[in-house]
Amino acid sequence: MKYTKLGRTGLDVSRICLGCMSYGEPDRGSHTWTLGEAASRPFIRRALDLGINFFDTANVYSDGSSEEIVGRALLEYTRRDEVVIATKVNGRMHKGPNGAGLSRKAIFTEIDNSLKRLGTDHVDLYQIHRWDYGVPIEETMEALHDVVKAGKARHIGASSMFAWQFAKALFVAEKHGWTRFVTMQNYVNLLYREEEREMLPLCAAEGIGVIPWSPLARGRLTRDWDAASARSETDEFGRGLYANTAEADRKVVEALTAVAARLGVPRARVALAWVLQKSAITAPIVGATKLDQLDEAASAFSLTLTAEDLAELEAPYVPHAVVGFF
Repeated sequence: MKYTKLGRTGLDVSRICLGCMSYGEPDRGSHTWTLGEAASRPFIRRALDLGINFFDTANVYSDGSSEEIVGRALLEYTRRDEVVIATKVNGRMHKGPNGAGLSRKAIFTEIDNSLKRLGTDHVDLYQIHRWDYGVPIEETMEALHDVVKAGKARHIGASSMFAWQFAKALFVAEKHGWTRFVTMQNYVNLLYREEEREMLPLCAAEGIGVIPWSPLARGRLTRDWDAASARSETDEFGRGLYANTAEADRKVVEALTAVAARLGVPRARVALAWVLQKSAITAPIVGATKLDQLDEAASAFSLTLTAEDLAELEAPYVPHAVVGFF
């Protein structure tokens, strides 16, 4: 495994982050395809064996059970100071007022709830899970600053939003002397490259670590175009990401298949190598529901794509409507 600094921080993270949305009780929350605790633990153990030290979850994943499963496994398998734990806040956790969002009240409540579920006194990275249009960004940034100063989070980050919104958040923090975002968790893969226009250059200029979600497009880059999975058949959010670009996306997958066949490696390895070779990207967040998927992810570092490979992979892409923010 290779390691790098997370943005301009001194924190060392593996260049693969294990995304933990897949690990949660299927009867909690809205993701019936997730793996329960017994089925999830081998993946966390295998990730550690491969040298992955970076784990990303969220309070809303499987109604908090993802945090519970990840926290218990990490505390059993390794020392707390050997891993980097990231979680997120914004999603609805209970009905009624103040049950979701990025208000001061919600942030203060949810950081404590997340720490309890994770079984730790701090997270290394606390991220806002999208932009909250109902709360002034000043309120959110000050609350996050106070969470850091209270020792409950070491760093803070953001997720998919417009570049102007992220720039505004950075400006507000600088203006008031508050803790600054150090990461952006956005949507980047061969099927969706719109972040290359504004967000990735902004992050590069500001020294922001980029940790993209769904670098394999929810598995669409790993299998034949017409093949399906249990997740793809029940994932309403995922279907919305690709609903209007099927024909263009099919051509990208065909190009990926051709390159992978020529190189004699799995499609997933090529698709992930493409992400890893983007200079602005720190560590893609990879999900896994089969153990060999983790091995493939770890092997992506040994594959260097040539300029000709990159050109072939990127040629079929056409501009896409903005998705993934909402």
